[in-house]
Amino acid sequence: MTFGRLRPLALAGGLLLGLGACTNPYSPGQRAAGGALIGAGGGAALGALAGGGEGAAVGAIAGGLAGAAIGAATTPSPPSRYYRRPPPRRHHYHHRHW
Repeated sequence: MTFGRLRPLALAGGLLLGLGACTNPYSPGQRAAGGALIGAGGGAALGALAGGGEGAAVGAIAGGLAGAAIGAATTPSPPSRYYRRPPPRRHHYHHRHW
């Protein structure tokens, strides 16, 4: 693969990673969409290296499906809306008794 063919592929992969990062981390739908974008980009790149045009299509489909499933399955629960402040620290002064 020449540098001229690798450059657009790297640019497309960078754009997919950038778009995949623009999601709400606590929404399963958005995590699935972000995971699908990242997985499709990675699968297409690996498929293109391994099998050419058809390999890129198969890799994009497989990577997109796997990325969507993993993204939705790994959605964390949102943090508590109300943060409980810790109690104030109490200073204990030890006095020497002579």
